[in-house]
Amino acid sequence: MDRLMTMQVFVRVVETGSFSKAAAELATTQPTATKAVAEAERRLGARLLHRSTRGVTPTEVGLLYYERCKALVRDADEADSVAALVQGGGSGLLRINCSVAFGRRVLVPLVLRYMQAHPQLQVELSFDDRYVNLVEQGVDLAVRMGRLADSALGARYLGRNPWMLAGAPAYLAARGTPQQPADLAGHDCLVYSSVQGDARWPFVTPAGEELAVPVRAMLKSNNLSALLAACRAGMGLAVLPWYVANTAHADGSIVQLLADHALPSQEVHAVFPSPKLVPAKVTAFIAWLQQQLQGEWWGVDLAQAE
Repeated sequence: MDRLMTMQVFVRVVETGSFSKAAAELATTQPTATKAVAEAERRLGARLLHRSTRGVTPTEVGLLYYERCKALVRDADEADSVAALVQGGGSGLLRINCSVAFGRRVLVPLVLRYMQAHPQLQVELSFDDRYVNLVEQGVDLAVRMGRLADSALGARYLGRNPWMLAGAPAYLAARGTPQQPADLAGHDCLVYSSVQGDARWPFVTPAGEELAVPVRAMLKSNNLSALLAACRAGMGLAVLPWYVANTAHADGSIVQLLADHALPSQEVHAVFPSPKLVPAKVTAFIAWLQQQLQGEWWGVDLAQAE
């Protein structure tokens, strides 16, 4: 029996006043419990318990030893609890924040799956297309796109968010299909004002040349769902994240354009109030998110993925 287990046995013997009761609680035998305490007494060179027909009580040395053993056993139990929380997701309330489109299309199905696997966890999920102050708002974890500003916040990389240029077949039949970025000058375009506020779309050519192409914004919106709806309705071309466009692309209501010209992808990060003493519920959820957002996650049914 190792030293920590011996301490655990000794603590329960003192608290129950009985070798047999302590053994029963710890799912061991009375002779094993008796031997464990005897080994501790031999190792320490001191008697720890007074034994009588009425039970056992700690000696003066035994009482001092009991107090230290109790603290060590408690610390060990807490360490095991932390490890279990990280592995299993824990319990309590987890407050999560992210952008509206990513939240509705990506995070909601993921959070629902996570909660089904961890029924003791409560979640408060908020959506904002602006950066909230995590400390002031009491947010445990935010999912953010793009390069992170230097700050005192903690952060973990989750994956990448790629974009595509899209148009509806009806629009392309009426207006033609652009063959190169310069052709966009002759097209109606739908601009995401939160990222593309200056109506300039960045491309990287197959040769690696970077271009910033000015476009004519027939519609600007800070809502990606609105731009997708306008694009599907044939009102113009749009640059959209793949996670927004994927379903419409799969059913043929929009098609990808200039596929050989890359659009910049965004980094996706989990951000939390401090890099120190991160709660287990946050650590566990981030580790799970990292698994879900590997590879081409935008093309997966996130509600069903494993």
